[in-house]
Order: sequence, then structure tokens, then C-alpha cells
Amino acid sequence: MTPKEIVAKNYECFNTGDMETFVSLYHDDVTITLNGMHRFSGVHQGINAWMNVLSQIPSRYDNFSVTPVNMIAEGDQVFTQIHAKADGLEADFGHFHKIVDGKIKEFWVYDDSQKMAHVMKAV
Repeated sequence: MTPKEIVAKNYECFNTGDMETFVSLYHDDVTITLNGMHRFSGVHQGINAWMNVLSQIPSRYDNFSVTPVNMIAEGDQVFTQIHAKADGLEADFGHFHKIVDGKIKEFWVYDDSQKMAHVMKAV
């Protein structure tokens, strides 16, 4: 798969709940960086840390989903504009992935952290 196809598959698996395939798209030692100052913000090292963050989403965001709107790929880097929805949330965010050896090695989440914190009642 191309880097763009890997990232597209990542969103497809997240939205369908195919977490086995989702996990297989990441390096075990992936680095995920989430901006902001809410409970999920920070640098998360490793796929297990990332899955721990994702496992908390259902308790914080009712009916959460992300839809890729536009993807730009150059070499091993992919930037995706996404549309996120949940009860009380509708926003456009940006995500950046770096692919190494056919798997996601780095992932930066450029979400509107103020909106995310507000919906999870963290402000």
C-alpha cells in the first residue's frame, strides 16, 4: 500500500471498529502527539499507549466519528483534513502521519483542543 492508502485504511478501520487491522497499520513504537491541554493531550509512546487513549473516547464523546475530507501525500508523509462529529461537536481538524517501512511511525493530531475539552466537559 502507498502511504496515502495506509492512512485511508487507518480511518476506515477506526470508523468500522476493525481494531485488529487498525493496530497492524502502526509500528509498535509509534509516537502520537496530541495538541492542547486536555486529558488526551501529550506525547504517547507505543501502540499500547495509543490504544489506551482511543479506548477512552466512547466514555467522553457520544457518537464520535471522523471523516477524511482531503488527503495530501508527499513521499512518506500524509496530511489529512478530517471532519469530526460527536454529540455537541462538529469541527474540521488536521492530522499528519509519517509512514516508515509501510506502517505509521509518527502521528500528529492537530485538533481544536478547546472544542474537544469543552465536549468532554473538561473546561
